[in-house]
Amino acid sequence: MGLFGKSGPTDPKEQVNEWCHKIRKEGYQLDRQIRAIQREEEKVKRSLKEAAKKGDKSVCIVLAKEVIRARKAINKIYTSKAHLNSIQMQMKNQLATLRVAGSLQKSTEVMQAMQRLIKVPEVAATMREMSKEMMRAGIIEEMLEDTMSSMEDPEEMEEEAQEEVDKVLWELTAGALGQAPAAVTDNLPAGAAVAAGASIDVDDEQELEEMQSRLQALRS
Repeated sequence: MGLFGKSGPTDPKEQVNEWCHKIRKEGYQLDRQIRAIQREEEKVKRSLKEAAKKGDKSVCIVLAKEVIRARKAINKIYTSKAHLNSIQMQMKNQLATLRVAGSLQKSTEVMQAMQRLIKVPEVAATMREMSKEMMRAGIIEEMLEDTMSSMEDPEEMEEEAQEEVDKVLWELTAGALGQAPAAVTDNLPAGAAVAAGASIDVDDEQELEEMQSRLQALRS
């Protein structure tokens, strides 16, 4: 059967090279994901600026939250890319060790990076498969997914902080909105002030729902 079983390469060097290839492929996929979210974010930012010109404060707040979620999603993907790069670097170290010691070595760094990546939806399937192969090769120990599920970021479950919303509003409306929660209503563009509870037009609401659906699909 060889070191890696019937389905895998029998040569450790070949296996490490295969892992590196898979890691690069996943990195390219994450790059595409980032670009897709950034394109949606740009659409949302343009809509927010248009809503600010019309004085639609309620719409602006909803869109500002979408911008924040998009940026957080992108930051998490960049973190995942860093973990992928870390694994790839460790794989190069494994090849160097292989030449000297003749065998692959256990790696805490790979174990930690795999534990984090197995929770990332975009790369989870590949990382799960690779982790099994790495366990058979002796690079990492058994990974327990239920332990890792408790490590989910609680921030995902919380509403965006009002300060973050105000910051985005201030940034995208050139200071017309977002100085402070209490001052938001008074800071609408001249001639466009609306009541804090202003209703959203049906067309605007449909557009918002479509944008939110697209961003949600990209993040998941």
